Amino acid sequence: MADNWPRFAGKTRQNEERFEHRSESRRSECPRDRRLLETTDLVVRARSLPDLFKELAPHLLSLTACDFLKFSLHDPGQNCMVTYYWKKSQESGQLDAFPVDECVSGWVWTQQQEAIIPDVEKEKRFPRCMQELRQLGVRSYCVLPLTTTTNRFGALGLGRNTSQVVDSEDLEFFGRVAFVVALALENQEAHRAAEEQRERLQGLVTIGRELSSTLDLECLTMNILENLRGVVQHDHAALMLLEEEGTSLRRYATDLSSWEAYRVQGDRVPLKKALSAQAIQTGKVVFWSGQDLSKLGTPIGDALSASGIQTFVNLPLLAAGQTWGSLNVGSTKKDAFSPTDAEYLQQVANLIAAAVRNARAYREVAQLRDRLAGEKRYLESEIRSEMRWDEIVGKSPALKRVLDYASIVATTDSTVLITGETGTGKERVARAIHSMSRRKDRGFIKLNCAAIPTGLLESELFGHEKGAFTGAVSQKIGRLELADKGTLFLDEIGEIALELQPKLLRVLQDQEFERLGGTRTIRVDARLIAATNRDLTRAVEEKQFRSDLFYRLHVFPLHIPALRDRHEDIPMLVRHFVEKSSARLGRRIESIPEEAMSAMLKWNWPGNIRELENFIERSVILSEGAVLRAPLAELRQEIARQRSSSEGTLEDREREHIIDVLRHTRGVLSGARGAAARLGLKRTTLQYKLQKLGISRIEYLD
Repeated sequence: MADNWPRFAGKTRQNEERFEHRSESRRSECPRDRRLLETTDLVVRARSLPDLFKELAPHLLSLTACDFLKFSLHDPGQNCMVTYYWKKSQESGQLDAFPVDECVSGWVWTQQQEAIIPDVEKEKRFPRCMQELRQLGVRSYCVLPLTTTTNRFGALGLGRNTSQVVDSEDLEFFGRVAFVVALALENQEAHRAAEEQRERLQGLVTIGRELSSTLDLECLTMNILENLRGVVQHDHAALMLLEEEGTSLRRYATDLSSWEAYRVQGDRVPLKKALSAQAIQTGKVVFWSGQDLSKLGTPIGDALSASGIQTFVNLPLLAAGQTWGSLNVGSTKKDAFSPTDAEYLQQVANLIAAAVRNARAYREVAQLRDRLAGEKRYLESEIRSEMRWDEIVGKSPALKRVLDYASIVATTDSTVLITGETGTGKERVARAIHSMSRRKDRGFIKLNCAAIPTGLLESELFGHEKGAFTGAVSQKIGRLELADKGTLFLDEIGEIALELQPKLLRVLQDQEFERLGGTRTIRVDARLIAATNRDLTRAVEEKQFRSDLFYRLHVFPLHIPALRDRHEDIPMLVRHFVEKSSARLGRRIESIPEEAMSAMLKWNWPGNIRELENFIERSVILSEGAVLRAPLAELRQEIARQRSSSEGTLEDREREHIIDVLRHTRGVLSGARGAAARLGLKRTTLQYKLQKLGISRIEYLD
């Protein structure tokens, strides 16, 4: 193809003499150099590419005495020519983009040579391009490269409504015009790059200021991502930090558009399964295309691909010769990040890495400072962990009544049946009874009847002789025998199979039994304390529990009240568990927020004291400072469900709707994305409604 174009340029030389007198006349009528200087002035004044084309087009049409003008710019992303045209009649517009190898402007941009077409009607090459020119009324056409010494932007097309050959002087002048236009484009590119560089430098300053303002990374990371969005165009961002053991990553922040994608893998992920593992292990930037993500076959890869991410980059957080995690940035556009973008993002990542390093160093100093105090508290907790009567926390009348009865029965050897919901502390009461009995110096043997399969429960309870069954390779002493002179505690006794209940009844009546596979009767002196969360009376009625065994157990029943029936004990229990967990975990919790305590008082605790203790332990684990950070979101939905089960008044529905909106805005009231705007209210009106409806922060914020 390239060899055929010089024939068009050759025709220009053959006709130089024919048009010499016309060129002389044109030079005398129009001082082109002066008008070219005017064009240069337009180039300097234009501030944007659309403004530049709008100013240049009519001027160039007049300057070149042409009827048609076309700017074709190369788009490297799609390898095509993006085209804008103007006509002398002031008609203008944008044409369909043509692949580089299917249009004359693409050929000119590739070969960096001018192309001259004296008659469009007779030109056979580039049929689609020629058809488009004919439809626009162009008969002769000249295309010149828009090129400077450093950049190749595209091509400039000049056309007339008549078929004619461009003479050499016109061609030379058109070339000068094209060069001036290329300089204009280069000026625009330089201006855009300078503005982008200024914004990015300002972004680095802002991010650096944010990072230096505090050592609490969790408060900073969302602001960092917001600042990043202002200087690098992207659709996805997440910050992953290496945990201190170095084998797993924790997600510290994601922007709102990325939360759903990262939710599939949770907040923590093993390093070897992480998308950013390669970047962290090599310390180098790693790029992924949309196809790369979909081929991974991992939950996060599939989620990102499904969300439309076409370009994804992992940037290692590097500081002090160490990798601290990764900054992950994605875009829905292909090849969205240039090497310059990656270099800038790496600078941001390094700033974050330095902040992470400083924060962790500060944390280590604080931990060293508190180590002695933590060890002291731990030792004190270990001393208190030995069962004592005052280990049972609470002063409610319901609990006091149970403890009074327990104190009375503790001095006897009577069988005790402790009932109550799961997690109410039945085992703790049983241990307390044992510790106050005359058997306190002997063993307290526990057997959870629900935790052992029925086939093994008999062996655990009574023991077995060698060879009693397959796998019985040696003699085993049962729990009953171990509890001799002490106390046997059978937890979840309501789960004992019917076929085993007569044997247990015999022990209670006669205080004797035989091991499995044995013939010798063994006598024991063991006190029995049983516990269950089942309604044994109903179980007897339904033939699921033997009535004679039930009445043998039901000598001295103790019912442990549920936590919802002793709400006044919750503050005391919370403080006790905070102290206990803090000492064991080496934390120092000095205060409990009022809103957290209020939320815990509102919840009915179906898991009772065990649920409360586990909840407090999670809270202590999540607390990095001296204030308890309770995961109130776990309670919020249940509290709301409790309210929704009451009367569904209009006020109740309004209340729930406002809470739902506040959750989506993360508690932000004002602004275009705030709750007030979403509800169609003024901020002051919304604040009034919050006060009127009694909506507190614990109901919509963690």
